[in-house]
Amino acid sequence: MEKIKHLYWRAGFGLSPTEWQQKKDWPISKAIDELFTQARQAQVSLPVVEMGLPEDMEKKRENREMFEQMLREEKRRIFEYNVNWVNRMANPKESALLERMTFFWHGHFACKPDFGKLGIQYLNTLRKHALGNFRDMVLAIAQDPAMIRYLNNQQNRKEKPNENFARELMELFTLGRGNYTEKDIKEAARAFTGWSSDLRGDYIFRPMWHDYGSKTFFGKTGTFDGKDIINIILEKPQTAQFIVRKIYQHFVNDQVDETLVGALSKQFYQSGYDIGKLMQGIFSSDWFYAAKNMGNRIKSPIEFTAGLMRSVELKFEQPMGMLFIQRALGQILFNPPNVAGWPGGKTWIDNSTLMLRLNLPGYLFNSTEFSLRTKGEFEDAAREKGNRRLSNTLNLQPLSASIKGNNSSEIATELAKYLLLTPTGQPIETYTKELPATDRESIIRQMTMRLMTLPEYQMC
Repeated sequence: MEKIKHLYWRAGFGLSPTEWQQKKDWPISKAIDELFTQARQAQVSLPVVEMGLPEDMEKKRENREMFEQMLREEKRRIFEYNVNWVNRMANPKESALLERMTFFWHGHFACKPDFGKLGIQYLNTLRKHALGNFRDMVLAIAQDPAMIRYLNNQQNRKEKPNENFARELMELFTLGRGNYTEKDIKEAARAFTGWSSDLRGDYIFRPMWHDYGSKTFFGKTGTFDGKDIINIILEKPQTAQFIVRKIYQHFVNDQVDETLVGALSKQFYQSGYDIGKLMQGIFSSDWFYAAKNMGNRIKSPIEFTAGLMRSVELKFEQPMGMLFIQRALGQILFNPPNVAGWPGGKTWIDNSTLMLRLNLPGYLFNSTEFSLRTKGEFEDAAREKGNRRLSNTLNLQPLSASIKGNNSSEIATELAKYLLLTPTGQPIETYTKELPATDRESIIRQMTMRLMTLPEYQMC
């Protein structure tokens, strides 16, 4: 039972009450098979909304008001994709594993798209390769218009190479700091000249901008292009080690077991960078379910929100409310702090965010409307919507149907088994004291809220 709960929090965003009743006694192997089967059968590509035609965009540039309106529309589209993504994470009918892996890669290949089309194309790139081949994924990211614009490869020309993408490719995406030289960065930047995007937001190779000259990269010499650079980088075992260590820290434990990472890195390298095979091996390993690896991670704001929504079928009446929560807790999808992504771990918790995390279930359960301070683009979007308050609905019927017992002690015990991954600091009966509810449904509602306000609920 505990292992199943652990698996679904690491390979997804927890279990809905119905899923919990169905799967809590499953063998781990059956659960893993289902997770991967669902991921293979899921719809990978999401619909892409085209940007305005280039001539329309030029007209809008001439008219400042029209141009600013277009930018606001594109920003709202990014917000829409954000909300839809969290809703998929919280939806038991979607592939939990696909959404979780896509979420992980969003933190790894961190990017802030400026336009709606760029955002959904970038998300589709991550979804397509999330459990596929890492080599294919790196190439797809290098040709993704959102990343090209974010890291200025749009300005990378043979007359004046821009080194931004080449540097981050090695430092953050593949090798890690210390495994390349400044000379390698300069030569790699030359290889990626001409990799660009057009006004429609599509990838385009501009041959007149490309440096076709000889380049020397990691001791090899040739007329390399970007694909050659990526292949040379992936020939190095350090790439496999860098990626596996990051996956281990996200899915297993912040404290890295170097022996395990070494063995997994070797397998990952020898498999030709098969991500799905790596993840299946991790989830199937006995050490993944060791006590030291269970309930030891602080939920990120997105994990916290999606998991809470999944547990009580929470829906936001105003989608902007979900964005306010992300902003207040410190993690906004499609809006990382920088290309290094979110630091994670203990950085999720400070005096401000901890208080909001502990109070948020109470606000949501009591349908309390409260203001969240926002700045910049969120302030503008909220002002246009005419609503800066949080309101929501929730459905506790599935949870009630899945919980056994009638008195507060029995209900609290059952709810703790479902909601918490670490033991409470005090006997569970402590949390049933002074409970104003007397009927079963009210007890379930109030005990669920109480348990969700515990520090232990912050862990997964």
